[in-house]
Amino acid sequence: MRELRYLHAVQEGIKQEMQKNRNIIILGEDIRHSLRGITKGFFEEFGGERVIDTPLSEIALVGAGTGLALSGVRPIVEFQLSEFVFLAFDQIVNQAQKLRYMSGGKLSVPVTYIVPSMGSRGGSMAGQHSDITYSYVLQAGMKVVVPSNAYDAKGLVISAIREDDPVMVYLPAKCLAKKDIVPEEIYTIPLGKGIIKKAGNDITVIAIGHFVQVALDVADITGEKGISLEVLDPRTLLPLDKDLIKNSISKTGRVIIIDDSNKTCGFASELAAFIAEELFDYLKAPIRRIARTVVPVPFSAPMESFVIPDKQELIDVVHEFDI
Repeated sequence: MRELRYLHAVQEGIKQEMQKNRNIIILGEDIRHSLRGITKGFFEEFGGERVIDTPLSEIALVGAGTGLALSGVRPIVEFQLSEFVFLAFDQIVNQAQKLRYMSGGKLSVPVTYIVPSMGSRGGSMAGQHSDITYSYVLQAGMKVVVPSNAYDAKGLVISAIREDDPVMVYLPAKCLAKKDIVPEEIYTIPLGKGIIKKAGNDITVIAIGHFVQVALDVADITGEKGISLEVLDPRTLLPLDKDLIKNSISKTGRVIIIDDSNKTCGFASELAAFIAEELFDYLKAPIRRIARTVVPVPFSAPMESFVIPDKQELIDVVHEFDI
C-alpha cells in the first residue's frame, strides 16, 4: 500500500469529502494560495464559492462559519496557528458550542475547525506562536481530535466533518511531515475510540499527538532493560475512551501521562483527575504527569528545552518507578 505524509492525508480526507458532498465548503485566511499546504489545488477544483478567502479577522472567520452552519452548510474553518483560537474564543465557546443547547436541540452547528498546532520549533516560534490551546476549549465541552499519525489524521478528519456538532482538529507540527500507510478510499475512525499502539505490562504511557511516537521510541529503549511500556493514544480528547484507559491501567497499575499542553489545568491534569477518581483501586504507584512548565515559551532553544517535555524526561520518569 502507498505511504502518505500526515499533512497530505488531512488534505486528501477533506478533498474527498468535498467531492462527495457539495454542501461542504472551506474558509480561512489565504487558503486559495494554501499558506499551510492543506488546501493546495482546492480553489482550482472547487471554485471561489466553496474555497473562500476571508479577511484577517479570526472572530469574523469563525462567526461566518457558525452562520453558514446554521443555514445548512457544512463548513470547515482553517486557522493559521493555534494561538489565533484566542482571538475567536467568544465565537467558538459562547456561540458555536452552545447554540444546540440554547435552541433546545433545534439548531446544529456542524463546523470543523482545522488548527495547526505549532508547539515548539526549536525556538523559532517563541512566546506568541507556541501555545497548545486544546485545554481551553475542552473546558467548554468542545469535541477535540489530535491525530498522531497520517492514517488516523485522514480517518478522524472525515469523522469530524460528518459530526453535527463543532469539532476542533489539532494538527501537531511535529507530525505533519511523517509518513504512514494511508488507504486511498474514504474511511472513518469514530470519535471517542483510542488505540493501544504498543502492548505492555509494567507502565501505561498515555501520550498525546507527536508524543505517541516519542513514547514508542522510549518503549523500545526501556524494553531492552526489562521494563515493558504500554503506549496508549486517546486520538480524541473529548469524547475520551475511558474504557480503554481503564483496561490498560487495570493491567499495569502504573501510569505516565505525557502531553504538550501546560501542566496547570492542562489535559494531563484532567486525565490524572479521572484516573484518581475512578481508577484509584487499580493503581500501584502515584500518577505521573509530564507536561509544559507554565511560562511563555522562550525564543532561545536551550531555554526552551526547560519548558517543553522531551524523550529524556519520559525515560527518567519511567526509571523512577519501582519495577
